Parts: sequence; C-alpha cells; structure tokens
Amino acid sequence: MRAVIQRVSEASVVVSNDIVGAIAEGLLVLIGIAGSDAEKDADYLAEKIVHLRIFEDEIGKMNLSLLDKCGAMLVVSQFTLYGDATRGRRPSFTAAARPELANVLYEYFVNRVRSYGVQVETGIFQAMMKVRLVNEGPVTILLESPNVS
Repeated sequence: MRAVIQRVSEASVVVSNDIVGAIAEGLLVLIGIAGSDAEKDADYLAEKIVHLRIFEDEIGKMNLSLLDKCGAMLVVSQFTLYGDATRGRRPSFTAAARPELANVLYEYFVNRVRSYGVQVETGIFQAMMKVRLVNEGPVTILLESPNVS
C-alpha cells in the first residue's frame, strides 16, 4: 500500500457538486492499494499514520501526532498511486489492485483508523472526485507498507 499524507487546516471531497466528506485540522490521506496487498499492509499504514509526528508543538517543532492533536482524517482511494510511467507516455496501472480487492482493503483501512478514535471522512470509492485542501506547511509525506517492492 502507498499513502500520500498531507497535513491540512481543511480538506473536502466533492462528487457531483456535493461535498461527501470534509474535515478541519488533520490529515488528507490518498491511499493506493496494490494487487499484492493484504490486511497487514493496512494495519501497518493505519498505525504509522495516526502516530506520525508531523504537527507542530508549542515551540514549532514537528513533535505531535494526529492523535495528540485530536485531528480528523480524510481518506481518498487513489489507484493512480500505482501508475507506472517508466515506459511510454501513458501510465500503466497493472500493479494496482482490482476494484473488488481495493474496496475491501480501503474500507478495512478506514475502519482501522477509526479504531484509534479518529474521526474519519471519506470520498466515494471509484467516483470522479474533486479533492480540495489547504496544505499546512506545506507538509506532504509519502509512505509505503513494507510489502511494497
């Protein structure tokens, strides 16, 4: 699994001109799922992300986690994180999980994050979405579960 984590002061997802998910301070997480991923990959990323110390403490040092800040998370499924453009000009997405598996692991990841007591909002799986955000810092972190080669 791959994740792009962005520290935000606000973020939302719009589908067909309707806001389907929105948060104030917290993290926007774009999550990509590979065909070889399993629940252990989602467990790893959920635990890592909620404890990632990327929020500033009282002296301005990135020393606080999402849990410390009582922030929220907006999770958006993003199969294009597995786009491979090394050959040609059009990316190949063969490494991305098929939608059936991806949706199961996406929902599993969301539920794992919620199990930490985090408010989680989501987009709509496989929908055409518009993601809006205000990236604070800017802070953007890329993470992969150990399964990724």
